Amino acid sequence: MTFKALWATKPKDSILVELKQLDDEQLMPGDVTIAVEYSTVNYKDGLAISGRAPVIQTFPLIPGIDLAGVVEASSNPAFQAGDRVVVNGWALSQTHHGGYAQRARVCGEWLVKLPDTFSAKQAMAIGTAGYTAMLSVLALEQGGITPDKGDILVTGASGGVGSIAIALLSKLGYRVLASTGRLAEATYLKSLGAAEVLDRSILSAPGAPLGPEKWAGAIDTCGGNTLVNVLAQTGYRGTVTACGLAQSMDFPASMLPFILRNITLAGIDSVNAPQQARITAWERLAQDLDLEKLGLTTQEITLQQVPEVAQQILEGKVRGRTLVNVNA
Repeated sequence: MTFKALWATKPKDSILVELKQLDDEQLMPGDVTIAVEYSTVNYKDGLAISGRAPVIQTFPLIPGIDLAGVVEASSNPAFQAGDRVVVNGWALSQTHHGGYAQRARVCGEWLVKLPDTFSAKQAMAIGTAGYTAMLSVLALEQGGITPDKGDILVTGASGGVGSIAIALLSKLGYRVLASTGRLAEATYLKSLGAAEVLDRSILSAPGAPLGPEKWAGAIDTCGGNTLVNVLAQTGYRGTVTACGLAQSMDFPASMLPFILRNITLAGIDSVNAPQQARITAWERLAQDLDLEKLGLTTQEITLQQVPEVAQQILEGKVRGRTLVNVNA
């Protein structure tokens, strides 16, 4: 059986991504074969396709860290033909073929059965970005940050993680502050549930090691000076989750927020998170995500458009979530 896929090679020093017609013999080992319906474009996909970070570790490879579709064949007893499934992270787009294809063969241990609430299209409107946002919300809850404790700040608010995080937090009753470098998106962010929109410039430059207490917790997608300033202005016994490095992977921080205010910095890993954490996150997404707001975050593209959009997402020009219809 032949199928369409994006095929990444590295003939010299740069990565070349082309739309190819492949066959099942080019799929990688796995115990579950999936007819893919949708994938998505995340910041990590932009890093992978551009080569700005060594995400892809073996060539040639089909990129795409997410996929959703229907099981066609399985030798794994946990799955059978017809099951609707989603895969986020694991080895996809690193050492194993990913979601930018009409077919995939993967390890059953990577799969989560899709909640009945979601179609494959909605699952990829969520994707790794939304699943990461949910893991971050769960970490805030585990830190004891309830809506009555105070405001929650979301940085990189107009991106995929930020958009879904705002929608989730607002539905759960939190008052959300949205930090963005794209103030023209203020109406969009408020439609998702943000109470206030802040210019990212107030957080992105070097600041004092300790500042006034402005929020009870935060979800940070930026790293660098932004994360340092977020911590410096978090209230006593607050929790901040770190799940991105859109500004920088550096962390030029002080110990003062941790010692004087007992702040918790919680790292969020979506790639290798244990299966139960993934199942819990998807169950909570089914319960807590407003599907109308999810629709506001989404645009849809074809496989052929992925390289262009991947570059745009690195330049901060993409709002919300980008779906990839692999069959279009």
